[in-house]
Amino acid sequence: MKKIILLVFGLLNLGQAEVIRVFAAADLQYALREIVAFYNKLHPEDKLDLVFGSSGKGYAQIRAGAPFHLFFSANMEYVQNLYMEGLIVTEPKVYAVGRIVLWTRKDTNLDLSRFPEVLLDPKVRKIAIANWEHAPYGKAAKEVLENHGIFRKVRQKLVVGENVSQAASFVYAGTAELGIIALSLAKTPQMEKAGKYWLIPEEGHKKLIQGYGITKEGLKVKQVKRFYNFVGSPEARKIFLKYGFMLTDDKR
Repeated sequence: MKKIILLVFGLLNLGQAEVIRVFAAADLQYALREIVAFYNKLHPEDKLDLVFGSSGKGYAQIRAGAPFHLFFSANMEYVQNLYMEGLIVTEPKVYAVGRIVLWTRKDTNLDLSRFPEVLLDPKVRKIAIANWEHAPYGKAAKEVLENHGIFRKVRQKLVVGENVSQAASFVYAGTAELGIIALSLAKTPQMEKAGKYWLIPEEGHKKLIQGYGITKEGLKVKQVKRFYNFVGSPEARKIFLKYGFMLTDDKR
């Protein structure tokens, strides 16, 4: 498996200038792209290749030998574990704290403030969430449902996405009437135009502390440290805020 991953990445980059390869949690699809666009105005010579997915899958791929240079996880524990294994070489660093929301299309006319009772509404046939086995936002969604004592009641309604971005796409497309997704995705222009959201109190789930670090592979590319540092800049932090992330100076 490790040899196959290395071969694929080698073929993709054959004959090309060195690229900063980033694996990022799915909730960062819009925020991180905007951060990279800003960064490239300052450093147009640096090229970044962004791959988005569930944090658990990124963790597994890096452990299997995928040559990513940077890892952005929606669960700090994945970064800490890789650091303990020597696969992350910088001390795990927090970039933001995420929030989950209940989201629906405007045409459903559902009252989201009736949470959690609205999940039991007969008009709600499907509820989209991310896979709680490896997606931090899915795990948080499951915790909320369990803490409200309704997980088993709605279990048959759940449409499970591979990651939170896929879960958001399900409810956006109307495959599900409701979705428990990342606030950072709910605040994108297309989602705000098509639907509405209700912020789920964070007391109902373990806080989504999100962290990042440079991998062992990232030591081979000098530009990686420059982008790594930029993520903590005022410009990048402003973009995180725009997408609903909470900021913290906690370095855990």
